[in-house]
Amino acid sequence: MTFHDDEDEDGGGFDVDDWTRLTPFAGAVASLDDVQAGRAVFALADTTDPRPIDMDLPQPLIWWEEDGEQAAVAVQAEAHVNAEGELMEVLGLILPDGGSAVALMEDVDLVDDTDPAWRDLVARAVDESGED
Repeated sequence: MTFHDDEDEDGGGFDVDDWTRLTPFAGAVASLDDVQAGRAVFALADTTDPRPIDMDLPQPLIWWEEDGEQAAVAVQAEAHVNAEGELMEVLGLILPDGGSAVALMEDVDLVDDTDPAWRDLVARAVDESGED
């Protein structure tokens, strides 16, 4: 993925001090070409009325996933209507180790980078991945 500066040597992850360098994909709905080129985290098919969500990106957040809470930064935000006619607000996330994920807005808490829980989760993830 190209969500980080080319001069960054930490493998694309982030820590509590450098998350703002992550490059968002904003103002448009991502295509498969955007994902393949590393500009976007996801591109959805089989939905209707796709549109970008107007929010400041990158955005720190706590993602509530099945394994517990995890720190991440949203770099992409889109709204789509699924086959059942339900509006889905979907976020493309970058994780502290440089990985990416897709989450629904309802499964995250948007936070400020001074949030102690977010900072602790980032620090633990960085420690677990072996980064300094």
